[in-house]
Amino acid sequence: MMKFNLIAGILSFCVANSFAQTYLPPPLNIEQAYNKDTRTINGKPGKNYWQNTANYNIKVNFEPRTRNLSGTVSIEYTNNSPDTLKQLWFKLYPNFYKKGVMRNYKVDAVDMNDGVQISKITINNTDQDLGDVNIDGTNMSVNITPLLSKQKLHVDIKYAYILNRTSHVRTGQIDSGSYFVAYFFPRIAVYDDIDGWNKYPYLGTEEFYNDFCHFNAEISVPANYQVWATGDLKNAGEVYNDKIVKLIAQAEKTDAVTTIVSEDDLQAGNITTKKALNTWKFEADNVTDLVFATSDHYMWKAASPVVDSLTGRRTRVDAVFNPAHKDYYSVIDFARKTVSLMSYTFPKWPFPYAHETVVDGLDQMEYPMMVNDNPLEKTDDAIELTDHEIFHTMFPFYMGINETKYGWMDEGWATMGEWLISPMIDPKIDDGYGMEGYEASAGSEEDQPIITLTTQISGVSGFTDSYPKPALGYLFMKDMLGNDLFIKALHNYIGNWHGKHPGPYDFFNSMNAGSGRNLNWFWKRWFFDNGVPDLAISKVTHQANKYQVIIKSIGTKPIPIDLNIKYAGGSTLIIHRDVSVWEKGNNTVILNFDATKKVKQLVLGSTYVPDVNKKDNVYEVK
Repeated sequence: MMKFNLIAGILSFCVANSFAQTYLPPPLNIEQAYNKDTRTINGKPGKNYWQNTANYNIKVNFEPRTRNLSGTVSIEYTNNSPDTLKQLWFKLYPNFYKKGVMRNYKVDAVDMNDGVQISKITINNTDQDLGDVNIDGTNMSVNITPLLSKQKLHVDIKYAYILNRTSHVRTGQIDSGSYFVAYFFPRIAVYDDIDGWNKYPYLGTEEFYNDFCHFNAEISVPANYQVWATGDLKNAGEVYNDKIVKLIAQAEKTDAVTTIVSEDDLQAGNITTKKALNTWKFEADNVTDLVFATSDHYMWKAASPVVDSLTGRRTRVDAVFNPAHKDYYSVIDFARKTVSLMSYTFPKWPFPYAHETVVDGLDQMEYPMMVNDNPLEKTDDAIELTDHEIFHTMFPFYMGINETKYGWMDEGWATMGEWLISPMIDPKIDDGYGMEGYEASAGSEEDQPIITLTTQISGVSGFTDSYPKPALGYLFMKDMLGNDLFIKALHNYIGNWHGKHPGPYDFFNSMNAGSGRNLNWFWKRWFFDNGVPDLAISKVTHQANKYQVIIKSIGTKPIPIDLNIKYAGGSTLIIHRDVSVWEKGNNTVILNFDATKKVKQLVLGSTYVPDVNKKDNVYEVK
């Protein structure tokens, strides 16, 4: 009865109120969250919103020569849900490389192994029969004594696995003395108010969904290996020599770049304390994951820009890299500028973490407080990669996005962040990342609506629905609202959901509420509907210097109008209209202008206005 009354009330409101011309009907599992008041139609978490959490204590030994990682993880898990849990579901992400496991990403035969070897599981001090533990690919489930609402339990797991040597899919060996080690411990899967347990397997292309937890990690590696990780290094004085400890402290107090570990230091070989093994201790609070990188020959440059002008708080930004990769010497500059621009320009939110470390690796991937980026020869490519991956700090990590289901809710933002921030770092950059792919595939059978679950798409949509299409949607919204109102709406969304798990409707509703405008007409047409972006110059008339140009929308996707008026002599004037000109369902827009010189040509389009047919975008003035 509650479901009927709530939805009927929403529908009545939408019909009666002219402010709400378009309604976005939620799927039943989202509707159920409204009925239970864990989420609300104004975009805020409901009064009954909850999420589970855990404290992780991880102790591992990593042997670079054999790539064997072994150790224990102790988990104190809190069931904040209203439900009694009769099972625990775990994620064993390294099983992506296990022989016979289903995956949608190519792995070299040399890297296929026996997966995570679990030798002991203890729950509340009771040893579990490993024969009763169900491991299916990257998922593991264990039956437990029912865990009541608001109660806790304790899990201890002893395990080991072999890190991949090649097939570097977000983790693995970088070179003979460098390794990026991610997803390296068993963790309890998310249990949320939308789906219950997150049972989606990790197949390779779709990404991750984890709870906000507290982590303590002790990582033991041989002498001469440095370690960088999510969280704060708690025992620098135990693992580094005094000179390095002082340089770390110095780097955390200045905007200027400090070389903490130089080529000379590497050649001298006295960076770390002289023990057979050093144990590096890290702590991170309220993050969704912990990863680490280790190397015996990486330099380290750092700078700490102020990210919060009110408090003076700084974020230490690191670049750790092979000195043979000369292009990486500039990455520290790109990285610190990105962190500053994120804090003060877009999304104009103080960078939320104490450090951000860019590691010279073999991938292009983000993690809490860490980035794994391959070296690149071209400066613009390096800038675009650096800012894209660092921008992920906000989405999915600060915002807790379910990347597995909603890739567009994080990759779309990182793409938009890349488009906006890259030319702020280097004004010569015109970054059209993803635009060609979208224009080539729009309207094809593979072109699915953005709202389609990431787990249900493949082929070209696996890229376009996560990267350029949502980024364009966000960019068009910014253009339509204006920068100040867009930032206000975005901050409403961030304020509502940081440290939590927002879904698509939480985003749409938060932006509506934050802007004070019902934007559902746009959300529906850009994120939910099929269609193609296609504008044309339909008709041009002029008398003397007075021109009238009729722009026709042949496709159904609302896109901005950028009419380039090219004068004889080479000068250009641009007439711009944002997507709101199509809000009423019209398919033509009239543009009038007075020419200041002889007009030579009219051209529709710009970098971020996709168009599937550009042949009708040019008009030669006779």
